[in-house]
Amino acid sequence: MDAVKAFQYYINRILSDTTGMKVLLLDKETTPMISLVSTQSYLLSKETFLVDKVENVHRDTLRHLKCICFVRPTEASVRALVDELRSPKYGDYYVYVSNILKKSMIEVLAENDESEVVREVQEFYADFYAATPCLFHVGLTPAAHPLFAEGYSWNPGALSRTVQGLSSVLLSMKKRPNIRYERNSAMAQKLGQELQYLMDHESSLFGSFARDNQTQLFIIDRKNDPVTPLLTQWTYHAMLHDLIGVTNGRIDLSYVPDIRPEVKEVMLSQDQDTFFKQSQYLNFGDLGVSVREYVDTYQSKTESHHQIQSISDMKRFVEAYPEFRKLSGNVTKHVTLIGELSRIVANRQLLAVSELEQSLACNEQHNNDLRALRAMIAEPKIAPENKLRCVILYALRYERTQSSAIAELKQLLITNGVDADQVSAIDVVLRYGGASERQTDIFQNENLFSRGKNIFKGLQGIENVYTQHTPALAEMLEQMIRGKQGLHWQERLPNLDPKARPPLIGNENGLFNQDIIVFVVGGAMLEEEMAVAKLNAKFSNQNVRILLGGTSVHSSTSFLSELSTTFFP
Repeated sequence: MDAVKAFQYYINRILSDTTGMKVLLLDKETTPMISLVSTQSYLLSKETFLVDKVENVHRDTLRHLKCICFVRPTEASVRALVDELRSPKYGDYYVYVSNILKKSMIEVLAENDESEVVREVQEFYADFYAATPCLFHVGLTPAAHPLFAEGYSWNPGALSRTVQGLSSVLLSMKKRPNIRYERNSAMAQKLGQELQYLMDHESSLFGSFARDNQTQLFIIDRKNDPVTPLLTQWTYHAMLHDLIGVTNGRIDLSYVPDIRPEVKEVMLSQDQDTFFKQSQYLNFGDLGVSVREYVDTYQSKTESHHQIQSISDMKRFVEAYPEFRKLSGNVTKHVTLIGELSRIVANRQLLAVSELEQSLACNEQHNNDLRALRAMIAEPKIAPENKLRCVILYALRYERTQSSAIAELKQLLITNGVDADQVSAIDVVLRYGGASERQTDIFQNENLFSRGKNIFKGLQGIENVYTQHTPALAEMLEQMIRGKQGLHWQERLPNLDPKARPPLIGNENGLFNQDIIVFVVGGAMLEEEMAVAKLNAKFSNQNVRILLGGTSVHSSTSFLSELSTTFFP
């Protein structure tokens, strides 16, 4: 199960089925989807002369070219297509929609195709954002698609978009899974019910995929692990996403003083960038060594190219020049990115912040944590948002501790210049994912057995003090695959259909020959994506394949921003 390859398959079909010079028209949502998995050079190799947006009414008329339209089946995109067909700018039109197209929309297109330029209309199920091979999301943002209506309920638009995105993933991979959901999440259950309804009623699409016992969909809720989104990240891809910002594979560096023009905006692509593919999961310390070796490789190749003494040397240089130029640009890009990360880490004192975060997330030591928090809040060089995240972590861990000092810490934050509206996020997160709302003991401190495990965990040799934390999702999946705590997982993740007889999760023999899709209502994290990638490699001998999805891919900032716009009673 590879989200990127599934999407690329459809793009290749779209561009290859129509031969000759052509124009590719996209809408505002399919544009970033395609930019994640394709490049300009690939489009050119498929004779795509021009890429434009269907909403752009100021395009030139080029009747000698064919036009491929790839849009989402939304009312806005259909209206734009109708306007296009009433006054066609190209010779022939091949319309591809990214999901199930309503009969009424087909009729509207047919009625307005008075010039009879539409040659075909097809559904190609690529209605999701393929962030990495093992991570997809449906692009919900607070501005475009707020996740929550009020409290723990779906915004209707967000629910509809999520069902569409998740169903397209299943159709693209030809899966009809058994659905399980977290018992304490009404939102997870509602999503499962809507998805099951769609699969049952679109029998012409899903009917050809027999429900087998080898594919399972686990719908889980972010509120059961609010800790992972609050931690500073230390691996390359996650740091870029959290500290600088990665939007659909693009990074904007235009804010950096004296930035070189060619790196004001850069792209991240595993397909096109070997260094990024090899380094995305490296921690920050190892990353410095890796980029040093990368620069040394570039320098050695530069020196060899300087030694042009004959016609044959010149020929070799000219043949290698495109690759050499690409290497030069890539070296510049990664040196610039890592330099900016280093500046941010130093300026924000993230090493000190992260050490306290990890202590709060992984170890039970109230007096030490409280003392360290008081000192951090009083430190003017620590950014307000980092102080706030640490206090939220403290509140999540110690809210039921008798000597908890949450009220005192809130007042300390305000006294030290943190805005009162920001401080209110502490209560919002507690109402969203506090102890009374969570289904699991993520801190392993709610009973004597768990406390023993937690202490033992703290005594083990830690390779890196800044990366002690393991996401709850990763621990859940590994226990299931290994066959541990079977009854616990069956109770926590009941079948949506109580009559279904799928394989028992967590049976003592472990899981074999299973495809598992884990979808996180409330957004997935890149720390979780890395854990899934490692589990796929670790259990490949059991033929277990895991795909992670989410309503979005969060950073700590976007996570708190999404919650701050919602009232939780």
